[in-house]
Amino acid sequence: MAADSIPMTKAGADALKREIKRLKSVERPRIVQEISVARDHGDLSENAEYHAAKEKQSHIEGRIQILEDRLARAEIIDVSRLSGERVVFGATVKLEDTDSGAKAQYTIVGEHEADLKKGRISITSPIARGIIGREVGDTVTIRTPGGEREYEIHEVVFQPYEIEPE
Repeated sequence: MAADSIPMTKAGADALKREIKRLKSVERPRIVQEISVARDHGDLSENAEYHAAKEKQSHIEGRIQILEDRLARAEIIDVSRLSGERVVFGATVKLEDTDSGAKAQYTIVGEHEADLKKGRISITSPIARGIIGREVGDTVTIRTPGGEREYEIHEVVFQPYEIEPE
């Protein structure tokens, strides 16, 4: 993996493509229309609507550039082609807290795909860093904001997921 590449699942790349398409085909034309309407209101130096619309346009164009850059640098990992009992990027891992017995399941994804509520954690998160390279049956100690926790890895599965459009 190149130093400036961004690991990403296919679902993460698809979500970026959808957002870029929405920004270009929906948001960009809408803001151009807003600027046109505001421009028709006369003196641009004192036209708050015009300046607000131009600022929104700048934000949208910047967002498009950021997303296109991420996509260009993406190293898309096809989770469906992975297998085994070793924890790697894209794996869904079932863990058990050895103290409390609480069970958790996390899918290790790229930074921009992470969504803790949906069980997707960033490859750079403390839990992901602590379990990458480990195998089913291993016990790992992970330093969390709440102190050190010990987890046992119960299962490693590889299943693609979808990111729902917003």
